Amino acid sequence: MSKIVFFSIPAHGHTNPTIPVVEELTKRGHEVWYYSFTEFLQKIEDAGATFIACDEYLPNISQEEIDQKAGKDFAALIEMAADTTIALDEKVCKELKEIQPDCIVTDSLCFWGKLFAIKLGIPYISSTTSFAFNKHTVKLMKQSFMEIWRMIVGMPRINKKIKLLNEHGYRVKNFVSLIENDNETDTIVYTSKEFQPMAETFSNHYAFVGPSIRQTSPIQKNHNSRKLIYISLGTVLNQNKDFYQNCIKAFANTDYEVVMSVGEKTDISSLGPIPENMIVKNRVDQIAILQKADVFITHCGMNSTNESLYFGVPMVMFPQHGEQKMVANRVSELGAGTSLKKQNPKMLATAVAEVIANPLYKENAQKLSESFRKAGGAKEAANVILNKLS
Repeated sequence: MSKIVFFSIPAHGHTNPTIPVVEELTKRGHEVWYYSFTEFLQKIEDAGATFIACDEYLPNISQEEIDQKAGKDFAALIEMAADTTIALDEKVCKELKEIQPDCIVTDSLCFWGKLFAIKLGIPYISSTTSFAFNKHTVKLMKQSFMEIWRMIVGMPRINKKIKLLNEHGYRVKNFVSLIENDNETDTIVYTSKEFQPMAETFSNHYAFVGPSIRQTSPIQKNHNSRKLIYISLGTVLNQNKDFYQNCIKAFANTDYEVVMSVGEKTDISSLGPIPENMIVKNRVDQIAILQKADVFITHCGMNSTNESLYFGVPMVMFPQHGEQKMVANRVSELGAGTSLKKQNPKMLATAVAEVIANPLYKENAQKLSESFRKAGGAKEAANVILNKLS
């Protein structure tokens, strides 16, 4: 029986893929501890792991501010991660010496997990819920002017935090060494080689295991003859009243059945009357819906995209920042979706009609679905972790 410790950041897209992996490991008789945040306590404990809360060690910043920075202000996230590492230093180092784990599995953006492993000499594996990035693939990320500007302006703050990390015994050369996927680190990537851009540029230390999907029953459609459109902008940058109202205008009283998830902070009553053919909720079971959906209108977050393609659902894409644009470009390149040029009702209706009318979108989504399922998912990720130990 092995002892394995997981670390992740307070984000659904980074935590959710690891939950089936934790469940697989605990089912096989291994002990798992998970350093995370109270929002994910129930999921982690249900998977059989011991939950350890890190909430009080986050910098004095609200969840809303974290959400606003996610994907848009990388410099601020690096700064926050450095502060969290230093705040957790004494607690975690003491606990890890007591647990004596055989391995640490840390999210690629959870820098403190990686730094603790290196400092204490514990073998570690990087868990990458986005595309894997190296010097080749990073060039594919088309960042906006504001994203680049925030990084430039934030560099002095980043360099101060790196100096502070070194003073606490964490040997960090520069911010690139902190964030990069290098070819020597064992890395689990939750997509397939077929979907990963430039997969041939990564070493055999990279295991492309495909999406780690929670198993659940599909929803029951109200009208089996109608096409089902599912709409969601994810769990972070999802407060977009204009977009939701445009979707209502585009699909009201059409021959589509529509389910739209608008996020916890959106007041549904502010969107106006909801047509009879539409269901609008703050939160839905996305995996249950995607098993029956015909088209997914999405922000193209990696988690949502993986889930959509896993079930062979083609997409109409509305990316919000650089990483999501890279994902959207890859989906378009492989013919499994189309990007919105504008978010007005006419363009929304036209894009959905195009995806439904052209069978190639569905066929290409199905091809990627096959590659995802063959990759192995959570079971293969667990195998990678246990092979590291043996």
